Amino acid sequence: MKEIITKLIKIQAALKAPKNQRNTFGGYNYRSCEDILEAVKPLCAENGCALVLTDEIEQIGDRFYVHAMAVLYDSESGDTISNGAYSREPLTKKGMDDSQITGTASSYARKYALNGLFCIDDTKDADTNEYQITQDKAASKANAKAQPEPAQPAPILCKQCGKPIDGSTNSNGKTFSPAQIAQYTGGLCKACHEGAKK
Repeated sequence: MKEIITKLIKIQAALKAPKNQRNTFGGYNYRSCEDILEAVKPLCAENGCALVLTDEIEQIGDRFYVHAMAVLYDSESGDTISNGAYSREPLTKKGMDDSQITGTASSYARKYALNGLFCIDDTKDADTNEYQITQDKAASKANAKAQPEPAQPAPILCKQCGKPIDGSTNSNGKTFSPAQIAQYTGGLCKACHEGAKK
């Protein structure tokens, strides 16, 4: 067990997973599960470790939860160390079918399982109560004084071609923001996403 703990310490110390994603509705930056995986995979390889993510659906009362596990395997000693996290499926989520709702809950649970394993969630995140209290206080102060117009949020860029991701309207007249499209496509613009499906 000592060997994998030593390797985990090295990975935790070297891992940089900044919050490069932008939620334009909430006005905050965040990191996705994919961002963490992209940053941690080379570090796992350097230290002779493999990372495996698993999901299980669990019913607690009348609600369903995704239980995600992040397991780090040491290829030399065979030891493992793991961390789990839960995310509850919402009863409904506007604009999503059932499989997308489960996928969203899975991504969320996996992100927090990774955060716990690699100790990267060391700042107030946008979905915590503490963050909301901080935001409410800041909003109260802003309303007390006249503030200049806030700067427009940075555009969300496609991970493949680097072009800004534009909003879109489907055939039913439903409008999707660039952030919603990036979340659905895994960070790709419409053209790159459609090209990847071919």
